[in-house]
Amino acid sequence: MANKRNVNQNNARNTKKSNVVTSERSVPSAANHTDPSVFNNEPWTPSPGTAFKLLMSARLCAALWSVVSDCDETYNYWEPAHFLNYGRGFQTWEYSPAYAIRSYAYILLHVLPMKLCAAFLGDNTILVFYMTRCMLGVCCAISEMLFYRGVCKMFGPNVGRLTLILLLFSAGMFASASAFLPSSFSMYLTMVAYGSWFVGDVHISIMSIAASAIIGWPFAGALGIPIAFDALIIHKRYVNFFKWCGISLIVFMVPMVLIDMHFYGKLVIAPLNIVLYNVISGHGPELYGVEPLSYYIINGFLNFNLAYFMALGSLPFLLLTLWFLKPESYSKQSLLLALSPLYIWVLIFFTRPHKEERFLFPIYPFIAMGSALVLDTVQRLLDLLLHGVNRHIHYTDRTNWVTAGFSFLFAVLSFSRIVAVYQGYHAPLDIYVELHRVAADPKIHTLAPDKTVNVCVGKEWYRFPSSYFLPGPNWNLQFLQSEFKGLLPKPYEAGPDATRVIPSDMNDVNREEPSRYIDISRCHYLIDRDTEDETALEPRYSTHKDWTVVKQAPFIDASKSHRLFRAFYIPFLSSQHCHYTSYNLLKTTRSKKISRQSRKSR
Repeated sequence: MANKRNVNQNNARNTKKSNVVTSERSVPSAANHTDPSVFNNEPWTPSPGTAFKLLMSARLCAALWSVVSDCDETYNYWEPAHFLNYGRGFQTWEYSPAYAIRSYAYILLHVLPMKLCAAFLGDNTILVFYMTRCMLGVCCAISEMLFYRGVCKMFGPNVGRLTLILLLFSAGMFASASAFLPSSFSMYLTMVAYGSWFVGDVHISIMSIAASAIIGWPFAGALGIPIAFDALIIHKRYVNFFKWCGISLIVFMVPMVLIDMHFYGKLVIAPLNIVLYNVISGHGPELYGVEPLSYYIINGFLNFNLAYFMALGSLPFLLLTLWFLKPESYSKQSLLLALSPLYIWVLIFFTRPHKEERFLFPIYPFIAMGSALVLDTVQRLLDLLLHGVNRHIHYTDRTNWVTAGFSFLFAVLSFSRIVAVYQGYHAPLDIYVELHRVAADPKIHTLAPDKTVNVCVGKEWYRFPSSYFLPGPNWNLQFLQSEFKGLLPKPYEAGPDATRVIPSDMNDVNREEPSRYIDISRCHYLIDRDTEDETALEPRYSTHKDWTVVKQAPFIDASKSHRLFRAFYIPFLSSQHCHYTSYNLLKTTRSKKISRQSRKSR
């Protein structure tokens, strides 16, 4: 039996070597990308189908439990989608025809399945919201499966298996997988592009990068530089490369321009507009805040913990070890091309003053792959140092304890981070869901069903999850003046040509517009968070005689919580070192006065 096992292993390795002949010259050819030996060889690795099932389970959990962590997701994507679905929603300056730096084509990709969901789910807009997130999670799982398949083909089953584990349990992937953001969209398509490129389907990789840059986020086109370098410089396939680039422009750019012409009422090339605004306008994203380099260092650690630093140092480490380790599954050239997107992105975005977590989404797959390559190399080194060369025993057979221990630690830290974020920041979703219960309870909601209801927010305006959480068409979100001095969005105009109307009181320099605010006497409900830092514009409404508490949910007070225990949930200890405040749904006690004002306004 032992001889038979050795013969099978040698046959599998010979098959693997024959496949690597092409990868020594470039990316593996499409002719052998379906070879099942990649998934039958030692070590055992899940098939793409099994990987998809695992990933889909994780992504559906993310769709249901992850928070809406970025107000840009709410106001620039969920709100225009809600407007296209229901005829009402908030409009930001980016969608003003005067600036037009966002494309409605990206929104329409989500609106069409939303309408299908609404046809089956009825008027429950919260269900439409979560079903859309589930759809995004499934799309992410498919993209991850294709990326995983390509990594297995390019770097071998062990690297593929480790990449799958890191993607599956990562807190970063949990946060980004179901986010309604172009950076998540670009992450999906970048995984499709490199997963296809690794197996030799270059035309799919070119079209995926093009779709990512044109429909999603134009800056994500930088991740296609290694693919273009391989096609143009290494293989000199000019005709094939430019042919697929031309096809991509026709397939993606032309429909996008036509869609935006319809909505804006003029010729608009949104990807060009956003690049011009961010690069040469003179008042780009720095208006919305600047952060030091440490922001990305800390944020990357929170989302990928130890794997993040391994990935950042992966290329020099792997190039150094290549001098005395000769892996059969990949070459130095393949390694450089596959990891270069990570370093290209770091070079571009780590040097920008304006930093946001979502800007790193497109390189999350490369963080997983880079750290997996490091772990695989550590296994090879340990096996060589401790046991020498033994071609009858696979190097993973005696070193899997290394990756098993690391994977366990990675998963525990990731799960700890996910729980900490959920416990600390999920309150806004709970409170806005409560609005639906309030609207259906005549003991609490005493206004007539057809009357306009104003739900007001002050300093908590940026945690509004979207109009999908408002109970009905007569429920409106209104802004109260607070200490925030930037530009707030405003509702779309009414009518079929609302997207073509240049809204009043808009600007592209983040200048405050007082017309956004409503007088508090017109508010029926108020959503606010208790803080000890009270000001005239941000009082503690929950203790005021004009308001009564309908529901409260705990929300973490980061300024008074230990940095470690608020970042990672540690049983029994986090509750002792973290301080929580109340996130409140308040109802006015001045119902008679407001009812008279409502009748007068009608």
